[in-house]
Amino acid sequence: MRKLIGYTMFWVAAGMVVELFISNILISMLLILFFLLLGYNLFI
Repeated sequence: MRKLIGYTMFWVAAGMVVELFISNILISMLLILFFLLLGYNLFI
């Protein structure tokens, strides 16, 4: 379980770094929605 939490936290941090370089809020929101849906579908 620790490895899964660490893996998830690493990719959340990577996403925050990418977010620093995206200045358009609309593109950011669309990417967040897309990856949330993709992650949910892959988790099930």
